[in-house]
Amino acid sequence: MLSLLAFLIMIGVLITIHEFGHFLFARMFGVRVEVFSIGFGPPIFRWKGKETVYQIAAIPLGGYVKMYGEDSMTEPIQGESKKEAYTDPRSFSAKPRWQKMLIAFAGPLFNIILAVILVAAAYMVGVFEPKYMKEPVVVGYVQPDSPAEKAGLKPFDRIVAVDGKPIKNWKQFTVEVATKAGMTVNLEVERNGKKILITLPLPEDVSKQPLGISPLIPPKLGKVMPDSPAEKAGLKEGDIILAVNGKPVKSWFELVEMLSKIKEKEPVNLMVKRDGQVFTVNVVPEYNKELKRYVIGISPVQEAEIKRYGFVEAFQKSIEKNVELTVLLYNFLKDIVTGQMSFQEIKNNLGGPISIAKYSGGALESGIGNYLFFAGFISLQLGYLNLLPIPVLDGGLILILLIESIIRRPLPEKAKEFLAYVGFALIGALMIFAIFNDILRVLQ
Repeated sequence: MLSLLAFLIMIGVLITIHEFGHFLFARMFGVRVEVFSIGFGPPIFRWKGKETVYQIAAIPLGGYVKMYGEDSMTEPIQGESKKEAYTDPRSFSAKPRWQKMLIAFAGPLFNIILAVILVAAAYMVGVFEPKYMKEPVVVGYVQPDSPAEKAGLKPFDRIVAVDGKPIKNWKQFTVEVATKAGMTVNLEVERNGKKILITLPLPEDVSKQPLGISPLIPPKLGKVMPDSPAEKAGLKEGDIILAVNGKPVKSWFELVEMLSKIKEKEPVNLMVKRDGQVFTVNVVPEYNKELKRYVIGISPVQEAEIKRYGFVEAFQKSIEKNVELTVLLYNFLKDIVTGQMSFQEIKNNLGGPISIAKYSGGALESGIGNYLFFAGFISLQLGYLNLLPIPVLDGGLILILLIESIIRRPLPEKAKEFLAYVGFALIGALMIFAIFNDILRVLQ
């Protein structure tokens, strides 16, 4: 119920702002707006303004602003002919193409602006920042075949300088590395009491090729999954794993690596520390079909603190974050178009309304700051996806208007109708696939 409520509030606000952008620019250019609808389908609540019908419809997965003279289905005002409806100064069709393009662009623009505002509000309210970001840069895990492993970094190395600049914590290290993407840096590393120099070529895009190192996370249980082998064996949140089958464990990644080597359903002996007491338990792992390996059902403790920012800094960080998310979304779409992303990867990354509802509920449960941040992220996606050059989307209308500007004449109505059918088919197929994908995730 919480997920549904969080989803309806969020999607209602995002759609309202989007359609208000169209509405505001239409009115600004003197276009008569006939209907302002939040949602599709039959209206469940409506009221008549001076000249516009405002309504909330039954299907809350979109909305629309119906403008006078917008298409061939427009009904003339009483006493006017069809031709007069298209030459009426208050008709959408009578406006210059640049005004029509701005009206179409206004909806996505308002969503992008809203994304900046929501993320800034999240930073002001407070967002969770991992505790390790303020801790020294001690490597807890090195991913096999990563740039870090190839350069010679090892677990428990402590990075103290980048290109001669002292590094105090992970946050500073992250910023320093991000500013030198694609370059080669010299790392000063402390290992077993000695200082060594490591040359590390940095990836140009860490979203595609991670650096390959993770912080030192203690082998402390943050969550024990219900009805899992770990829970059946008596393990609890806060337990610290000291050894696996007699082999000492110093970090969470060492624990994961040892457990990942289990090849059959056999008892695993764990040495556990709880409230100052040390004891051992035997856990019988279960095979996970999705992960394709044996698991015991535990996750690490996520130590974080709430970080709040002032008004100016919050907006600065919001713009930086939205630019970062914009690049990620661009790379995602580019990889789909160029075929660099497999169907399985697309399937894993594509979520529909059920996934959005689930994550919005989880975000709200974890704090209003996280909820605002998630809403901003969805608003940004909504803005950019509506700019895609697909008929029936705002980007499709802008593309048609650009083509008409180049050829200096309107496209035939039949051509526009055909493009509209193609657009509806594409969007409909995408929605069906996303919802079906959501249902499969729930069933799994």
